[in-house]
Amino acid sequence: MTKAELARRLRVYVLTDSRAARGRSLVDLVAAALEGGATAIQLREKSLNALEQVALGRELRRLTHDAGALLIVNDRADIACVLEADGVHLGQDDLPVAAARKILGPNAIVGGSAGNLDELGKSLAAGVDYLGVGPMYPTGSKDDAGPSIGPAGLAEIRLRTDLPIVGIGAIDADNVGPVIAAGADGAAVISAVIGADDPRAAAKRLRQVVEGAIQRRG
Repeated sequence: MTKAELARRLRVYVLTDSRAARGRSLVDLVAAALEGGATAIQLREKSLNALEQVALGRELRRLTHDAGALLIVNDRADIACVLEADGVHLGQDDLPVAAARKILGPNAIVGGSAGNLDELGKSLAAGVDYLGVGPMYPTGSKDDAGPSIGPAGLAEIRLRTDLPIVGIGAIDADNVGPVIAAGADGAAVISAVIGADDPRAAAKRLRQVVEGAIQRRG
């Protein structure tokens, strides 16, 4: 997959979070998000054991396959392998990228995180395929998130790489514009879609705003 194609497939990247779901079915919420235009889903459920993640992941794999969307698994290359997911997203302290590729094969998508220039350098040296950059704005969704770097921080990272970038961290349809203008190819969200009263409508609006901002950027 080319960088340009991967960038297009990361426009609206929805991460699962049972806490944000407010007791609702994650499978139903993801189905609604995909109907609204989500282009990628990340299985991110650290509170579930491996068997529970696989069970949920099988449902998400079916949904993403039918929708033509990507399925990425957070941290766990072994679970991504079992699910035949499109790839895995690795944090700075997770499995090495080379080890993940050994498990998943050379064609798997491997994402990395970059919250500053030091982390960017490490992710680039490891050979990731895309970057999750943030937090863009102060967030409570991620316990280990560092201080927000804002669109200005993302712009600084964009100057140093041509890899696809998704901004992450308290992004929604109302504040995603500056993130895309700074150079992001898409937005990774949790509460903005999974926590929305109408996930389908939320994903649809976010997709429209992201696509519009990319067109204006040229």
